Amino acid sequence: MTPSDHSGGGTGSLRLWDRLSVTTKQIVWAWLFLAVPILFFGVVRFYPTLQAFWLSLTDWDLLNEANFIGLDNYRKMLADPLFWQVFRNTFAYLLIGTPISIAISFVIAYYLDRVRFLHGAIRALYFLPFLTTAAAMAWVWRLFYQPPPIGIINGFIGMLGFEAQPFLRSTEQALPAIMVTAIWAGLGFQIIIFLAGLRAIPTTYYEAARVDGLGEFTILHRITLPLLKPTTVFLVVFSSIGFLRIFDQVYNMTSNDPGGPLNSTKPLVLMIYQTAFSSYQMGYAAAQTVVLFTILLVITMIQLWILRSR
Repeated sequence: MTPSDHSGGGTGSLRLWDRLSVTTKQIVWAWLFLAVPILFFGVVRFYPTLQAFWLSLTDWDLLNEANFIGLDNYRKMLADPLFWQVFRNTFAYLLIGTPISIAISFVIAYYLDRVRFLHGAIRALYFLPFLTTAAAMAWVWRLFYQPPPIGIINGFIGMLGFEAQPFLRSTEQALPAIMVTAIWAGLGFQIIIFLAGLRAIPTTYYEAARVDGLGEFTILHRITLPLLKPTTVFLVVFSSIGFLRIFDQVYNMTSNDPGGPLNSTKPLVLMIYQTAFSSYQMGYAAAQTVVLFTILLVITMIQLWILRSR
């Protein structure tokens, strides 16, 4: 076989490529670039997700082979009082934490956008907690909540003449105390995103509104908030997913009794962790994971519906 025969295949391929239209070439290049992330998500994301659905129908405990038991894990979960308590805790984080964090971050961003002196430094200070390791931040807040003389918050309360509060040792105060930490941790990111959304609104809208004699509240209601809807929807969904998956703050702030007194702060992710790696009930933990996945999927679908309605 001559060298020209060896090069014939390559030449033919080049001729075939040259005959393709520009649109076809763009499609081929697009799929080549998409092949790597698709393969990554298929192996790292999609396959484990499908495996979790299968494990949720078994009684696998790491030591023995997985036996198919149908929907027994789901029946056990629905009859488990602890699961319903954890379910309520999880939605308490979601329904209380999300609107409070969105409202606070918007107010801060709205007024910070008007600040011209040291704007960058103030913005960096707000964003700093988001860059801090969640575990380290949780331990610092845990010290804040300690009884006097260690706890700074109780020390301040004592200066005002009030009694020291149990905070993390109370079944009523533990969940709000952790929620405050989670809200504070996420404010920086939300403020930055709101600032970007506010800066993207054309100033001509505000100038025209002021020429027409509209007040600041009317401008906020009719211009700023409607044009910030895509940004707000994104942050609501992002924050909701964060509160549904809350783990670091709870686990580190209640490490002596993970989940708080009488499981008053335990979220679904922590229950999944304990079921899987403390009790080694992998099938039952997988069923709980499927429930969490379903909740997250529903929230995502709601996001897509809201964006489509826009």
